Amino acid sequence: MEGWRGAWYVPCLASLETLQELCRKENLTCKSIGITNRNLKSYEVEYLCDYKVEEGKAFYLVKWKGWPESSNTWEPRKHLNCPLLIQNFIRDRNEYLSRGRGGKAMKLRKHVKTLKPAIADYIVKKAKQRIALQRWKEELNRKKNHKAMILVENTVDLEGPPLDFYYINEYKPAPGINVLNGITTGCECADCPAEKCCPKEAGFILAYNKHKKLKIQPGLPIYECNSYCRCGPDCLNRIVQKGTPYSLCIFRTNNGRGWGVKTLQKIKTNSFVMEYVGEVITSEEAERRGQFYDNQGNTYLFDLDYDSDEFTVDAARYGNVSHFVNHSCDPNLQVFNVFIDNLDLRLPRIALFSTRTIKAGEELTFDYQMKGSIDLTSDSAEGLTPSKKSIRTVCKCGAMCCRGYLN
Repeated sequence: MEGWRGAWYVPCLASLETLQELCRKENLTCKSIGITNRNLKSYEVEYLCDYKVEEGKAFYLVKWKGWPESSNTWEPRKHLNCPLLIQNFIRDRNEYLSRGRGGKAMKLRKHVKTLKPAIADYIVKKAKQRIALQRWKEELNRKKNHKAMILVENTVDLEGPPLDFYYINEYKPAPGINVLNGITTGCECADCPAEKCCPKEAGFILAYNKHKKLKIQPGLPIYECNSYCRCGPDCLNRIVQKGTPYSLCIFRTNNGRGWGVKTLQKIKTNSFVMEYVGEVITSEEAERRGQFYDNQGNTYLFDLDYDSDEFTVDAARYGNVSHFVNHSCDPNLQVFNVFIDNLDLRLPRIALFSTRTIKAGEELTFDYQMKGSIDLTSDSAEGLTPSKKSIRTVCKCGAMCCRGYLN
């Protein structure tokens, strides 16, 4: 347009480190990415790539942070002040050697002067994976809206962060779907629960006891106090809306179930653990996507069928930690429908509560076919879309009561 002096802004898909490497390679400065005349020629060890012994001296091949790999250099061991990176290098090397002996511990012989290319290649891949997982952990913790930490761990394989997953804290409605609808007033309680508190106004009892633990049976809804209520943030009827109170770890399973989630803290029985969030789509759209997911062997669709079957939550691309929670036929989490700032019975929020005491370090699981208080077995496929009925996914939960299939 003539006379228009605006500028086009295009998002950069390259990482900060990649841009820094380009600057240093071309001897350029850029304050916006932290490359100045002062640090243009600075060197910091990012990871160690290889190892050799020459004339009785140990050398490591160093990848310098913010520099391209073409700038890697061999450095004497005595010049390196990075004990943690050396420890990672030795552990990764020994891990590779042990895998070649069926998991039996094995160390490099002292007289070996160079590493085989396959060993060095594995060490570099592990180093890059470690950096990628660390960045992912930092990203998850920046985006979450609860106080508890999210950790990431993979001691099983070389898998890195999922490439097409975006962390969200609440439902992401598809166009035309309103997930904030129906609330215009709240309770007037000074100390909940009172005679006209939110659950009683809806015709149900308060879901929590004085210790803020669940006291209702599966299948019954939870009505929490909302943004219009007079009560404050410490109200015992505000649990799910505060987010998970437990630090959790997304970890790589060792039996082919992909990623899983374990708790880093002890969780008592009937405690709120996390919410299941994702895209809210119509059942028709869920049917279309379900056919694609079935071919991949993935299960991320959760039907919101508390009152009707109009909407589904799809956590495949958008979700929170619950995206990584695995199925079990003997789960330690139970699904409950929750209503807070939306009283539309077609659009409950989905909360996961503990069914028993869960020890720190224990994996969290729920039954993918759990519908409120109804447990759909492989002999009862009611509520599943036709595409899900036609393709059966083998269950790997390992429970004594395993049904054999996820659907």
